[in-house]
Amino acid sequence: MTALTYQKKEGIDMYIEANPYLYPFNGELTAGNTALVIIDMQTDFCGYGGYVDQMGYDISLTRKAIKPIKELLELVRKIDNFTVIHTREGHRPDLSDLPENKRWRSQQAGAEIGSQTANGRILVRNEPGWEIIEELTPAPGEVIIDKPGKGSFYATDLDLILKTKGIKNLILTGITTDVCVHTTMREANDRGYECLILEDCTGATDYDNHLAALKMVTMQGGVFGSVSSSNHVIKVLSELLVNA
Repeated sequence: MTALTYQKKEGIDMYIEANPYLYPFNGELTAGNTALVIIDMQTDFCGYGGYVDQMGYDISLTRKAIKPIKELLELVRKIDNFTVIHTREGHRPDLSDLPENKRWRSQQAGAEIGSQTANGRILVRNEPGWEIIEELTPAPGEVIIDKPGKGSFYATDLDLILKTKGIKNLILTGITTDVCVHTTMREANDRGYECLILEDCTGATDYDNHLAALKMVTMQGGVFGSVSSSNHVIKVLSELLVNA
């Protein structure tokens, strides 16, 4: 992985190896100003019999992110003052927050939102398929954002929570790379957050889309942020744990 180089100020700056630039751009990486965002790791998106599975996609492509996310999550939970945020996409039981065109498109794909499956109603809040998978169950005190759309900022209080906590850096993981993760990254970038997306902690229903979404980030010197992998993040965040 290539990266631009920066002169490091010993004892002050901390960078994660990334492409196309070392992250964060200013070296200001601390437990207090950084959040791990885990997007939509729900049964409907990466579980058997869920929404993605019902549409006939290969869920191994979305499930591949589970193991590296879990390893990263286990580390950050040991770091004092490190924020973890989980998101869940889903709609009210009466579907009053489900746009007509979104419902129609899901119907054309063979998995109409709100329809009944073995995991309950597809993408409906409080149904089994809507829940976050057991491997990544949120711990007490971790933020959970329930969203009706693709992006994590739309119709949620995520921006308010981040600003209240003094968060400037977002490490983005979850599914899918090209839809909910990418939309969230774009939304965050426009709000001034410094974003890092992890290639092994994300996945898409089409592998080429996954690669294309990552490549988009690296254009124009990092148009939305930078791209890295969990091993590079774990290496640096382990220093925060040792120095805590």
